[in-house]
Amino acid sequence: MNSMDEKLWNYIDGTCTPQEHEAINRLIEQDEVYRHKYNELLALNAEFSNNIELDEPPMAFTFNVMEQIRAEQALKPLKATIDQRVIKGIAAFFILTISAIMLYVLFSVNWSAGGIDWKMPEFKIPQIQISGLLNSGVMKAFLFFDAILCLYLFDYFLRRKRTAKTA
Repeated sequence: MNSMDEKLWNYIDGTCTPQEHEAINRLIEQDEVYRHKYNELLALNAEFSNNIELDEPPMAFTFNVMEQIRAEQALKPLKATIDQRVIKGIAAFFILTISAIMLYVLFSVNWSAGGIDWKMPEFKIPQIQISGLLNSGVMKAFLFFDAILCLYLFDYFLRRKRTAKTA
């Protein structure tokens, strides 16, 4: 768009300053080219305002768009949740541990003893020296297992990242 068109559109739209308005008004009165271009743009502006009917989208469209936005926002927190297998694994560990303790207690109770002075069985935890564990082969095997597990998880995440990029 050239300078003359821009000036005339600003004049028609009423977005020019009062000084520019006066100058363009004089150009339209004095210059035949400006007057002809002004009449063309005025006719085009009238066509735009008279013949163009803006169709509003149906209400179902608006509703569907809003529902899609809600659904996208509702999925975001779900990505941050913990995997249900992890929760079930932790629950299974605690249930098995509690069950084992309860079985130990039930089998260690002397059921033939009668009377009121029933006592809970005592748990004797063996004393373990930590310095002996740190130097033993058990600790070395545990650290080796952890290293293998870390490498496996690192490989899993790299493969997952690569498949996400290709998809």
